[in-house]
Amino acid sequence: MSKKDKNKIEKEQVETAQTETVEVEEPVVEEQTQEEKLKAELQQEKEKFLRLFAEFENYKKRTSKERIDLFKTASQDVMVALLPILDDFDRAYLEISKTKEKELLKGVELISNKLKSTLEQKGLTQIKVEQGDEFNADNHEAITQIPAPSEDLKGKIIDVIEKGYALGDKVIRFPKVVIGQ
Repeated sequence: MSKKDKNKIEKEQVETAQTETVEVEEPVVEEQTQEEKLKAELQQEKEKFLRLFAEFENYKKRTSKERIDLFKTASQDVMVALLPILDDFDRAYLEISKTKEKELLKGVELISNKLKSTLEQKGLTQIKVEQGDEFNADNHEAITQIPAPSEDLKGKIIDVIEKGYALGDKVIRFPKVVIGQ
């Protein structure tokens, strides 16, 4: 055999070996890509599940919070309807205290205290506002402005016309005040 024949045979063997290795490698590459595809799909499904689970947990928290808020403020309409009665008791107490009828004063005071304590048990609280407090438009409702009797009362509360009330954390009536100008 000549050198040319030997080189030819070697080339054919190398080419055959290369084609054989290429044929063997192709199915392995397909299996890896299929495996990678399955892993990617599994990862996507896991992410969908986690998002859905988180969304459901948020829904549960939101509905439970709404339910608690509903129970806290369910009596708001009744409380708002009773506020003028509380105001009437305060006015009656002031007028009766000017007279000498102390027994009548005690009766009005007992009824007023009983009503106030019952409403406080249900979550009603009076917003504390006094003369000389700083006026805040977020917390007070200004009825009118009058010239301040003294320089230190400018921009401050001079008189409280109507008391403010809150039910739980929610203000159901802002205090109505007169402020100094």
